[in-house]
Amino acid sequence: MLSAVMEDYIKAIYVIENDTGERVGTSELADYLDVTSPTVSSMIKKLEEQGLLDREEYRGVTLTEDGEVVALEILRHHRLLESFLSEHLDYDWADVHEEADRLEHHVSEELTDRIAEMLDNPGVDPHGDPIPDADLELPDDTDRSRLSDATEGDRAVVKRIRHQGDEELRYLAAAGVEPDVEIEVLEIAPFGLVTVRTPEGEQSLPDDIARLIETAPTAEAEA
Repeated sequence: MLSAVMEDYIKAIYVIENDTGERVGTSELADYLDVTSPTVSSMIKKLEEQGLLDREEYRGVTLTEDGEVVALEILRHHRLLESFLSEHLDYDWADVHEEADRLEHHVSEELTDRIAEMLDNPGVDPHGDPIPDADLELPDDTDRSRLSDATEGDRAVVKRIRHQGDEELRYLAAAGVEPDVEIEVLEIAPFGLVTVRTPEGEQSLPDDIARLIETAPTAEAEA
């Protein structure tokens, strides 16, 4: 049986690798989890021994098939809990992440399935992150692009905010940048600021924050 800490590592590896498309380095994982590199190295060894990840010296780690199954199960718990907290307990969308982190290790598959049924099997959580279904399949999101890759004049709808932490989520919530909000790209500065118009007004976002935001073209823009 995996401990909650082991599950946190597996989820983190999946999220980082899915975000970057590359194997995950020790220092990268240490920064993400806010732990030391020796601590990460020790846990990687344990997870490798259990066949949950593949490690190559100087190239980092990647999850095995078994490891990916575990990651998707944890993400299903986490994202359904976020949806439940938001829809039924009046949590703000920017505040559900930490609460779901605490609960995700302690819900059974039966409870998770009942939550999914109550919520009518949503495809995404309050941040727009895809929720694996009961077969651990993810919905298609191929029409998405990062705000950091946009050009001036683009009009788009925010579809997903890849949350790295509650601080970033609250920053974006205060700026009026959240899922299903329409934005227009006004200016892209050469020093890494993306200025957008939102229902709250003009907002200038650092490039590292813009990278977290996935958008899809508006119907008007497509026409």
